[in-house]
Amino acid sequence: MSRRCELTGVGPMIGNNVSHSNIKTKRRFLPALSPASLRSDSLGQTFKLKISNAALRTVDFRGGLDVFLMKARDEALSPRALKIKKQVKAKLAAQPAA
Repeated sequence: MSRRCELTGVGPMIGNNVSHSNIKTKRRFLPALSPASLRSDSLGQTFKLKISNAALRTVDFRGGLDVFLMKARDEALSPRALKIKKQVKAKLAAQPAA
């Protein structure tokens, strides 16, 4: 299972454990991921995504999943999030025409 945020693309970072005697050994810093159910206002659906806690705060700050996805870069999003973004974009494009 991938240790990567589905909305921001944040993944593991590499660093060093430094002992008291200053010996350095490699280690991994894993992102704080949590499963979250996010509701899309335009689609009227709930999506279960594995996102970082920082991304969850950002989604809440920006005003929901739809607004976050519309402003997000496609390179950072996972394939599932890209699919949701495409659906939201199509729904929003069809709304003013109707």
